[in-house]
Amino acid sequence: MSSAVVVGASGGIGRALVAALAAGGMNEPVFALSRAQVSQPEPVRSLSVDITDEASIAAAAQAVGTAGPVGLVLVASGLLHGPDIAPEKAIRALDPAAMTRVFAVNAIGPALVAKHFLPLMPRTERGVFAALSARVGSIGDNRLGGWYAYRASKAALNQILRTLAVETARSHPGLIVVGLHPGTVRTALSHPFRPQAGTPGVFTPDASAAHLLRVVSGLQSRDSGQTFAWDGQPIPP
Repeated sequence: MSSAVVVGASGGIGRALVAALAAGGMNEPVFALSRAQVSQPEPVRSLSVDITDEASIAAAAQAVGTAGPVGLVLVASGLLHGPDIAPEKAIRALDPAAMTRVFAVNAIGPALVAKHFLPLMPRTERGVFAALSARVGSIGDNRLGGWYAYRASKAALNQILRTLAVETARSHPGLIVVGLHPGTVRTALSHPFRPQAGTPGVFTPDASAAHLLRVVSGLQSRDSGQTFAWDGQPIPP
């Protein structure tokens, strides 16, 4: 049995994914990676990682590798807002320092996870590398504008995943690489921007995790390189 890795396991969706994977029993152990280690029951193992620090990612990959092959990697980390960071309503609000931080978490971090965890994943047997993307990262679906840094970072992530899919089609033909849009989820990331409670299409973290894992379980080789919404529908580039 191969292991599963969730990066960003301290966030709302990340915690729910860890719990669902542990309960499902399809992967063991389940590694919960986050900046703040949280005590976890078996078969979950908690490891410290900073997605903006390549050395910590490399160290985590080395530790995970001692448990054997990795069949599933889910990158659930993400940054939309925080101290001195807010989605831009207009170009005049663009802050290069904030934009750099958003790209570091949303695009560069997942790429570094792929760099260090890909060697642990199966070459010919089925495996999945997935990262949480967002519908607003779609260039073709952008009708409202705004949110420059977040949109661009997720578009960059989608391109990174597409490029990884092209490479791994040769080096790891059993691996499926996708982006996943979780929908609007009741987490700290979406809190300032989501509709009121009871609005259709707004999910709890547990419900979102269940949708995402259902999508993951149904993926086929031809899906590699695409981004899918929580309901399994592809999102245009």
